[in-house]
Amino acid sequence: MSDMERLYQERLARYSTALRNEQPDRVPLRPFVAEFTGVYAGYTCQQLAHDYNNAFAAARRCAADFDWDAVVPNMLATWTGMTQAMGLRYYMTPGIDLPPNVGHQYREPPPEQAWMRPDEYDALIADPTGFLYNVWLPRVAAPLSPIGGPVTFEHNLSLVKGAMAMMQFFNAWGTAEARLRSECGTVSAISGMLRAPLDFIADKLRGYLGLVDDLLERPQQVRAACEALMPHLVQFALATADPNGNVPIGFWMHRGCVPFISPDHFDRIFWPTLKPIIQELWAHGHQTLFYAEGSWDAHLASFAELPDRSIVYHVDQGDIFKVHAILGDKFCLSGGIPNYLLGFGQPEQVRARCRQVIAGVARDGGYIMDASAIIQNDAKVENLRAMTEATLEYGVYSRGHAGALEAGGPQPLPADLRPDSFVDRTVGLRPPGKCVPWRDMRQRLPPIQGDERLCQDVWESIDALGNMYVWWIAMAF
Repeated sequence: MSDMERLYQERLARYSTALRNEQPDRVPLRPFVAEFTGVYAGYTCQQLAHDYNNAFAAARRCAADFDWDAVVPNMLATWTGMTQAMGLRYYMTPGIDLPPNVGHQYREPPPEQAWMRPDEYDALIADPTGFLYNVWLPRVAAPLSPIGGPVTFEHNLSLVKGAMAMMQFFNAWGTAEARLRSECGTVSAISGMLRAPLDFIADKLRGYLGLVDDLLERPQQVRAACEALMPHLVQFALATADPNGNVPIGFWMHRGCVPFISPDHFDRIFWPTLKPIIQELWAHGHQTLFYAEGSWDAHLASFAELPDRSIVYHVDQGDIFKVHAILGDKFCLSGGIPNYLLGFGQPEQVRARCRQVIAGVARDGGYIMDASAIIQNDAKVENLRAMTEATLEYGVYSRGHAGALEAGGPQPLPADLRPDSFVDRTVGLRPPGKCVPWRDMRQRLPPIQGDERLCQDVWESIDALGNMYVWWIAMAF
């Protein structure tokens, strides 16, 4: 075993132990660094966004130089070559729509121009994948024509270029993870992606203002749409998760909390359509990272309903000490170091905050050091260094040695290990993970003279890529 692989295994064991809400040898460091990597490595936001090799290289340099245990290989998580090939109307590109050193932004249209109209809920409910392809994608991708519209050269080209660009990007992602391991000894912090059904509607379909109107005017349709989305979101999360279950599925929590929605809407719509998803993922052996953007302190009692260790709870603007009091016995926690402190404070202030959080939250283990929110290009290098050094100094436990620790994500108890009992993924006009089910394709073919199973397997493997294409766009880009 090489020295770098030994370092990787040590860090994976440390990270895994904390994820299991146990005590490693010291507090793991897992900063979610985005545009900050460019500040440190000498790239503008445009250079990171336009050339994913720059973004991967910048993350590797930070991981190596700061001695971090885990990072995301590219926290920008997208590539403008792909968004431009698709012609995405809602994506604002550094160096084109924005100054070259401003991170990418998302346009949210006014309610009357939302990507989904208020009278289209029934179409979404009946066929989520079909709706994304037939209605949503032609609206958000400038070169595409709606159903019945002219099929132009640009229309056809954008579909081909978009799919090829996506494949290129994700092939590069796998190589980047391998290099992060072999060159830096650093763990890739998460794998897979999830959105809450209500957040999906607000983020990509109706916009926040449109959703607020709908919650007041048509709450039953909103609830039905969330229920229709559930199996598709489970399928996507499972398809993109770490097959070994070592690291959690990333779940960015956006506008499903008070005061963005009312407590009643949380209790009646948001939580009943999210909780079964988390239970289903856990039943398949996958932990979920609740990246609680903003403050979700009003809902901690609801999160405590989830099975022990099924989530990692990340604290942004919430009170990390309150969170620890309510959830610390059940789940690993992370975050709690304010981004404004990293951007505008002094190193001694950062060190003091880190020491305070370690003393108040990490004493028994189950804590991962990170900023409150994704670290962008307003953070100071000296403050990230102070956060790192403070963790290495104050975050060492008096017992436990990394060499004796075991890697591996947490495992469900037998009572929770019931796959496919929380969310049904077999129903619908187009079941999750499929575009044209084999049952439909089979009827279009002449009599099969050979092995039908072989034909079906090949068809379904390629059909799944078509399904993944539109859901990746809707989920991540």
